[in-house]
Amino acid sequence: MLKYGTLVTHSQPGGQTQAMELLDIVDENGTPVGKTVERRIAHQQGIRHRTSHVWIVRKHCGKIQLLLQKRSGNKDSFPGCYDISSAGHIPSGENFTESALRELEEELGVQAAAEELVYCGQRRFEYRKMFHGEDFWDNQVSNVYLLWKDVEPAVLHLQESEIEAVLWMNLDRCFDMVTHDTGPNCIRMDELKMVASAIGGQKAE
Repeated sequence: MLKYGTLVTHSQPGGQTQAMELLDIVDENGTPVGKTVERRIAHQQGIRHRTSHVWIVRKHCGKIQLLLQKRSGNKDSFPGCYDISSAGHIPSGENFTESALRELEEELGVQAAAEELVYCGQRRFEYRKMFHGEDFWDNQVSNVYLLWKDVEPAVLHLQESEIEAVLWMNLDRCFDMVTHDTGPNCIRMDELKMVASAIGGQKAE
């Protein structure tokens, strides 16, 4: 049985196998339309698909801080850039919450329950850029969550193929970095504002 929409296909020389990740094609609300597409093709043709974004947040020395990941230099988009704590494409057959929790554990080694995720809102965005000399056309519907969790980076188990490092950054410094491009990042200001608004309506734990 295929798990998480992954199909194994014999497409490499010498009989080697290559994993192919299948994504649900979705409407503008993120609802699957009953068709799937390979992730690589979705990014070549700009086919709409889903992602889950989780921002890990803590209050430290009176300041709100965000846990940012530094993307691996091998990533197919925005290599080496600071990004959301944990984010990932949603494989065919999964929902937003399932994928968010799985990505947290796979990327960071963080276990959480669905009820700990604070829903911040849904974003729809599209962009087209060149990475590694290839055209990358992303068309996403993303559910955005925050998770209050005070954890030290040293105890996290990072997925090295995805993440180079993590660090805590004060919320106001993160706003400055995104506004003035003072560090390599792929954080969207509208999403950062969405998260900040949700933080304002929550109590730090």
